[in-house]
Amino acid sequence: MNRFLLLFLFLTASTATAQKHPYLFFPSSRLEVLKKRIASDTAIASYWQTIRQEADAALKGGDARARVDHLSLAYLLTGEPSYAGKVREVLLNLCSKPSWSNAEMLERKPAWTSDLKTAENCRIVALGFDAVYETLSKEDRKTIVDGLVRMGIRPALDNWVFGETRFHTLNSMGHNWWSACVGMAGVASLAILGDYPEAANWVETVSKASEEWYRFNGDELHFKPRTMDRNGGMYESVNYASFGLSEYLFFRLAYTNTFPKKTLPDLPGLAKFPDWFLHVGYPRDGILYSLNFGDGNLAVTGERPVKLLEALGYRHPNHLWYLNQITKGQHREGLSPDTPLGLVYLPDRQPAPQVPDLPTSALFPDMNWASMRSSWEKNATLLGVKSGYTWNHSHADANSFILFHKGEQLIKDAGNSSYASKEYPGYFFQSPAHNVVLFNGQAQPKDQQYHGSPLPGRLSELMDGGTIKYILSDAVGPTSHTFSRNFRHYLWIGKVILIIDDLKTYENGTFEWLLHPGGATRKAGGDLEITQNNASVLVRPLFPETLVQTGFNHDFPEKMILKELSAPQAKDLTKTETYYSIECPEKVSQTKFITAIILKDSLNDTRLPVIERLHDETMRGVRIKADGNVTDVYLNLRADGRVMHLNSVNTFGGWDTDAYLMAVTYPETQPDQPSDLFMAYGSYLRRDGKTWFNSLSKLFFIARQQKDHLDLILQGQPLIRASFGLKPRQLTLNHRPAPATVVDGRLTVEISAQP
Repeated sequence: MNRFLLLFLFLTASTATAQKHPYLFFPSSRLEVLKKRIASDTAIASYWQTIRQEADAALKGGDARARVDHLSLAYLLTGEPSYAGKVREVLLNLCSKPSWSNAEMLERKPAWTSDLKTAENCRIVALGFDAVYETLSKEDRKTIVDGLVRMGIRPALDNWVFGETRFHTLNSMGHNWWSACVGMAGVASLAILGDYPEAANWVETVSKASEEWYRFNGDELHFKPRTMDRNGGMYESVNYASFGLSEYLFFRLAYTNTFPKKTLPDLPGLAKFPDWFLHVGYPRDGILYSLNFGDGNLAVTGERPVKLLEALGYRHPNHLWYLNQITKGQHREGLSPDTPLGLVYLPDRQPAPQVPDLPTSALFPDMNWASMRSSWEKNATLLGVKSGYTWNHSHADANSFILFHKGEQLIKDAGNSSYASKEYPGYFFQSPAHNVVLFNGQAQPKDQQYHGSPLPGRLSELMDGGTIKYILSDAVGPTSHTFSRNFRHYLWIGKVILIIDDLKTYENGTFEWLLHPGGATRKAGGDLEITQNNASVLVRPLFPETLVQTGFNHDFPEKMILKELSAPQAKDLTKTETYYSIECPEKVSQTKFITAIILKDSLNDTRLPVIERLHDETMRGVRIKADGNVTDVYLNLRADGRVMHLNSVNTFGGWDTDAYLMAVTYPETQPDQPSDLFMAYGSYLRRDGKTWFNSLSKLFFIARQQKDHLDLILQGQPLIRASFGLKPRQLTLNHRPAPATVVDGRLTVEISAQP
């Protein structure tokens, strides 16, 4: 690089960081605020005492390397030189080593000289160097800076960023490792701006590269998914999303503190990321749970990124509600209130809302996760659904689901294990460890773990009408070597969740509907009852009917998968994984499964819905009776792709329609007076000569009429012109007030989405 340009960048950086060290994470403005809070708030003072005790323990022979942040804050708040001296000792020791890389990584070809250990040392040295800078001699600074550059910054940039030496790419390693290795090299570069001329250029290089990392859109050639969802979220699981995003946000925070007058780009979806952690979280009595799809963990939260985003100005009362759900024993990754960074950046104590101001359902269309819940109260019911890509930490679980109810995970994701287990790639990552449908023992090919799925699965048409919720899950893509139709409909009506599978393959064979219970199980008549503590659900197979006729009697053939684990992995995992399957006993190439999950209010709940099967040659259906109302659900067999140019017209229960799937709720004594209507993929609905719904294209809707008010969710095409045989005075359309335009006695609705 041109010498004069380097000098210009160096001088610019020096001017921009006119404030003295420390400026990375412990700037003087933050420390002054913290001192006042310690003096006025007993809880804050208690956290500070815990931190100082940790620092004192490090002085007396504890793990000082792991407590550099404690020692640094203790020095900055007290001015006692012993703390700074211990930080100096740790930094000089680290910077005199020959390498910060793992030996295993160095054996790879080409050798990986930058890994997560390298990134961790960059963070430790940068934070400590910045905090005790003024106490270091010129020789100390040179030793530390040279070591930081030689073993931390240059290996990271050479391996991950610089065009002359880089061998990693966003397509192959653009996940949590990338943001950790590169982000911490950026933090380290910020720490030495005044001591190393090239550091200013490295900082800007990392900043621009990080924007590319965040906005990476995937690729088609190697089936790599987009990294971040447009609505917030990262497909790698809550574990790795929390870690990977935080590593970038640490750099962003350090950059903002260093250059307070500079503005970094407002990345797409970044402000929405906390909402994702909320939507995949499950508040309960006890620790907060999270949807643990992929290499997830029930107890992992988004505490770190939510707090870092708060510190960066992305604030909302919902975030405080979320942080309040995280219990003391759950804090991890260094941002709990009794850790230095957690205390310095502890959000202001403002009243949090009783429940968050968010809808009870959410779809993340790029990563294809969705959540639907009965409410935001603790111990409510949460249904998590996943489709999308399979790659890296994202398992072969297209169409799978998880169910939380009454504070417990009653239907689980069984694909969680130690990576050291040989069954991790052989079973836990694969389809049988998830709640999916197998054909001849298979769903997604096993090699998708390392090679991705050429065609992703997809979630769409999420609708939440309160008493009725719906989402469509499409796993045809990742299972297309076997399935030509692999659609799963989740239709939640009151205390019943119906799971409707529309399946077709290229040859005759055996279909299996898998269920992984999260609690104790027992067969209760035709049901499987799953119980954990005070929570219970019933799983009832309704179709195929041949399950009864062949003598299975709703039995669930038990599957045992042995996990050959050696200690210490066996400490955390049971020796066996037991799950159940509803099998279609006939070998066929096309079938439908309808399964009901009945939510019990208590272990001894006797007010359960009455469920009946409905069927004829062209329809499969369910009748649900509860609290004086009846809901009839109809699956139109003529609408499953078996006809081409002919429309799928049909009649059931007195209704004429071409809908693929519909439901109608009415008082037991008045079947022609529906209160709720649901339709999936239909263009008309008629009864006794009256047209209830009309549209040129097939649409999805939920309509609920209460007196003169109609609550309508309508979607399915970018341009919709539809009419309803209703005359409401008030209309809520797609959760927003809208004019109720009635023409010739019919409500007319027009929706035009932006192209």
